[in-house]
Amino acid sequence: MRKIKFVNGEYYHILNRGVDKRNIFLDKEDLRRFIQGLQEFNTLDPIGSIYESQLRKKHNENGNLVSTRDDSKIVDFICYCINPNHYHFILVQLSDNGIRKFMQRIALGYSKYFNLKYKRSGTLFQGPYKATHIDSNDYLLHASAYINLNNKVHGLENVLYKSSWGEYCQDNYKGIAFCKKDIILKQFLNSDEYKSFAEESLKSIHERKELEKLLLD
Repeated sequence: MRKIKFVNGEYYHILNRGVDKRNIFLDKEDLRRFIQGLQEFNTLDPIGSIYESQLRKKHNENGNLVSTRDDSKIVDFICYCINPNHYHFILVQLSDNGIRKFMQRIALGYSKYFNLKYKRSGTLFQGPYKATHIDSNDYLLHASAYINLNNKVHGLENVLYKSSWGEYCQDNYKGIAFCKKDIILKQFLNSDEYKSFAEESLKSIHERKELEKLLLD
């Protein structure tokens, strides 16, 4: 039984990896499908599968697809990173059991997609996801740096990787953006100041034992 109790309005660091540390994202389509799930499974009403969700959508008078369900979100994303064999999120729970429901949908939906695509069976993720309550602003700031720059933490260069770093620090960012950044960025004069903070944070994170214990996987 999970010891942590998720409370609405609180911040949580969530992470999981592939079983036996195997890669769970093998090409760009896998990454795209996982990110699509992060958006579509984040609803009060369950959607079933992504395919079923697309079939249920209707076109409005402008020809755009619209949902017929209650699309109220159950979590907010603060930041995220997706590495070849693991991921990190910072989430805020918005509704009762929101994180539990969301993470269950992500695990089941992506595992089904991956196993079908690669003709495998069995567990894809290494047990239940890990969750830590973010109980201070200091932890929140340093955790955001650790997650946004996670590829540098692990020395991942020129590999399949995606994080919210672009949302935070690129003025003309053109990718998918769905993070609530204000809680972090409002504490800095501008994105350049946050960028400097995040890069400096990585240099000291191993020296701070409490952060090392909470963040390093």
